[in-house]
Amino acid sequence: MGWIGWALLSALFAAATAILAKLGVAGVDSNFATAVRTTVVVVFAWGLALALRTPGGFSVPSNRTWLFLCLSGLGTGLSWVCYFRALQLGPASRVAPIDKLSVALVIVAGTVFLGEKMTWGKAFGGLLIVAGAVFVALD
Repeated sequence: MGWIGWALLSALFAAATAILAKLGVAGVDSNFATAVRTTVVVVFAWGLALALRTPGGFSVPSNRTWLFLCLSGLGTGLSWVCYFRALQLGPASRVAPIDKLSVALVIVAGTVFLGEKMTWGKAFGGLLIVAGAVFVALD
């Protein structure tokens, strides 16, 4: 399966996550809910990594790699804390599209920080994502 198939599966699971998280966060502290979810993700990720590891697959080439993986983990944690609080306070059908504004932010950051080429398609698609999120949030 190529990257598009994996990306579509990611979207499917992310949608399921939003609905399940909205149901799960009802009546509990959002930070506790985030901690439970994170624990499940940690156990799942380590189980998968150990079960499917390749020879030498756990070697990390540099301190730079460690730094960026750890910073990415912190970003994920902060995102999840904010996402669960938003789900606790608002409807999933409005929270999830606003959360997906990250797609437009990644388009800009990829261009600025990673040197990825900005195309008319990416720019227009990013603007449509922003417009769609605004329309859904204000509905």
